[in-house]
Amino acid sequence: MDDGPAPTALQPISDTAPELPGPPLLGQQWRDVSFLHWAVDPAVVAAHLPAGVRPDLFEGRAYVGLVPFRMVGTHLGRGPGLPWLGTFAETNVRLYTVDDAGHRAVVFRSLDAARALPVLAGRIGFGLPYVWTRMRHRVRPHGAGTEHVYTARRRWASHPVTSTVRVRVGDEPATGGLESFLTARWGLHVAHLGRTWFLPNHHEPWPLRRAEAVEVADGVLPAAGFGEVTGRAPDHVMHAAVVHTRFGRPQALPG
Repeated sequence: MDDGPAPTALQPISDTAPELPGPPLLGQQWRDVSFLHWAVDPAVVAAHLPAGVRPDLFEGRAYVGLVPFRMVGTHLGRGPGLPWLGTFAETNVRLYTVDDAGHRAVVFRSLDAARALPVLAGRIGFGLPYVWTRMRHRVRPHGAGTEHVYTARRRWASHPVTSTVRVRVGDEPATGGLESFLTARWGLHVAHLGRTWFLPNHHEPWPLRRAEAVEVADGVLPAAGFGEVTGRAPDHVMHAAVVHTRFGRPQALPG
């Protein structure tokens, strides 16, 4: 029986992004980004992925991430950033994937955002699972570092979905193999219009710092299908102040 072509070798993990294959489709800044991650069974992740991709593993383990941050200055192509419409708080639930072309990417299980029009644009234009959500981000000093507080409450949900996350950030850099595996992701996979697509992105290396999760009272992860991590402390936490990112045009995967 012909099982089809063998998968291409994985792209190596590199903290330096490859250049986009063409002009940028849009750009934005990601600010005050906290990364909270839980190790989970790869089979649990596989059940939530689009066709043509599989879980990417680190030392045999899959990860689910809860990533609250601020989106700032979203713009089309090389145009100017939109000061209000393109600036809002967001929280993502994301998984780590690879396709048969070797692209290491992320899959978003949910994207909660505080602006209605970007939510509609993301859902209609790219098939991304955006949800319109009331959100707030605050920063306050804490000793030699800072504490970031992210709160969210989904609008019009059939039952309340809320999230409160408090993360304390210090000055110590966060570097290592797992840190690169979780953040050196130069694209996303998404199912849209009956196909699975790879959407490339480019940004400078993450300025990662070690962090501590002080409070995680979150309903977003269970709503995305990962209730098994509820009540468990994150296995890994880190934070980054800002990166400037650009997205290229989506490429359809074979099949």
